[in-house]
Amino acid sequence: MQRFLICSLILVATGLVAQPKKTWPAQLKGAERVVYKTVGDTQLHLHIFRPTKQRTKAPAVVFFFGGGWRSGTPAQFEQQCRYLASRGMVAMTAEYRIRNMHGTLATACVADGKSAVRWIRANAKRLGVDPGRIAAGGGSAGGHVAACTGVIAGFEGKGEDGKISSVPNAMVLFNPPCVLAPVPARKDFLNAENIVSLRERMGVAPVELSPWHHVRKGLPPTLVLHGEEDPTVKFWTAKVFVEKMQLSNNAAELAAYPGEAHGFFNYGRGGNRMFIATMRRTDEFFVKLGWLKGKPSIEQFNAGLSKGR
Repeated sequence: MQRFLICSLILVATGLVAQPKKTWPAQLKGAERVVYKTVGDTQLHLHIFRPTKQRTKAPAVVFFFGGGWRSGTPAQFEQQCRYLASRGMVAMTAEYRIRNMHGTLATACVADGKSAVRWIRANAKRLGVDPGRIAAGGGSAGGHVAACTGVIAGFEGKGEDGKISSVPNAMVLFNPPCVLAPVPARKDFLNAENIVSLRERMGVAPVELSPWHHVRKGLPPTLVLHGEEDPTVKFWTAKVFVEKMQLSNNAAELAAYPGEAHGFFNYGRGGNRMFIATMRRTDEFFVKLGWLKGKPSIEQFNAGLSKGR
C-alpha cells in the first residue's frame, strides 16, 4: 500500500497522469507581452506588470507556473504580479515549454527558466530593472524551475551569452519539489520504479535536477512557502531543503502553513485567505532584503480586486 501511495504521488507531481491541454492567454490585461526566447517555431513570452510610478532600477521578479512540467498557464501568477507591481516591483509571469504543448521534458523547462532570468538581466535598462535585484519564483513544478535557476549549474539555453548570469538574486518558492532523488535520511522515499518514472519525465537522471542534492555555499536568499499537509510535494522535502541551505550558510527561510495542501497559495482559493497570507510573507521577505519599503498592503489590494468583480 505504501509503495502504491508513493508511486501515485510521484505520478501526480511529475505530470505523468493525463491532464487536459490548455492554451495560454494571448494577453493579460494591463501587461506588456514580450518575446524572451525563440526555439524553432515556438516563441516564449514574458507578461510584464510595471509599477504605476516606476523608479529607475526597480527590483524585479519572474514567476513560473505549476503543472508538473507538463501543463499549466502563466495566468496562475497574474495577481501575485499585480500586487508586487503595486508595491514597486517589475513583476513578470513567464511562459516556458511544457510537455502537453511542446513535447518537452523538464530539462527544457529549466533551460527556459534560466533563459528568462538572463533575458531580464540583459534587458534591465530597457525594463527599468536593477540587474542585481532579480528574483525567480514559482509554484510546484514552476517552483522547481525557479529553484533550478538559482541552484542547478548547467542546462543553459543554447547560443545565449554566457557572460550574462542566469542566476537570480533571490528565490520565492511555493510548494516546490526540491528533492527528486533518494536522500540518506529517508529510506522510504522513492524506489527503483519511481526513479525510472522520474527519469522519463526529467530527461536526465533525477539527481541532476534535484535542488537538494546541489545545495552549496553562495546561493541566493530563499523563501520557501509550503503547506504542511501537501500530499503531492511532501512538507518534509521543503524542510530538509531549507535546513541544508542554512547549514551551507545560505539565507533561507521556511514559511509553514498548517493544514494546507498543494496549491494552497493560488488566487481564488478559500476566499483568498492563503493568497493574502503568502503574499504578505513574500512582501516581508523582499522588505528584509531591502528591495521594498513600508508595510505590506495585500489586504487593501485584495479588497480592491473583490470590489472590481
